[in-house]
Amino acid sequence: MLQNDDRYSLFVNEFSSLLKELVKDKEFSNLVFLCVGTDRVTGDSFGPLVGYKLKTLFKDTKKVKVLGSLESIVSASNVISVSKEIEDDSFIIAIDSAISNTKKVGSIIVRDSSLILGKGLGKQILKIGDMSIKGVVGKNMNNPNLNFNLLQNIPLSIVMRMADVVANGIYDVIEV
Repeated sequence: MLQNDDRYSLFVNEFSSLLKELVKDKEFSNLVFLCVGTDRVTGDSFGPLVGYKLKTLFKDTKKVKVLGSLESIVSASNVISVSKEIEDDSFIIAIDSAISNTKKVGSIIVRDSSLILGKGLGKQILKIGDMSIKGVVGKNMNNPNLNFNLLQNIPLSIVMRMADVVANGIYDVIEV
């Protein structure tokens, strides 16, 4: 079903190409998915939803670690302590919701750079990850208070569709 979705194909191609390029000639102990957000704000639930799905898909895999899910939230309040638990030689893929001035709602952004947590709300808490995946849930209102209000009113269906694409795409790309 997802394989026929244009967003799925685009995500799988972008994620696969970038991951292969970034891990080429590198040795690492674990592949860590750091899924950031909270289930208390619909627009910020992208990370925990992806984490929930990845934990199920990779439950029997020791080389893939998933931090952050619906059961065990990684958010601004604990991300620093959680990040200290990650082994130094891990390859970290940070996953979070995003608001954007340029990308369409529903877009999935795959980058070869760290994720800057809290940027959309005017709080640059931490830069983390060797690469990042962001799900665009809304248009940046260029005001932290308006952006927070926006995040509280995002339809869950938008977030769920992106989480399905990302989790299934990651699973289809990762060879375990």
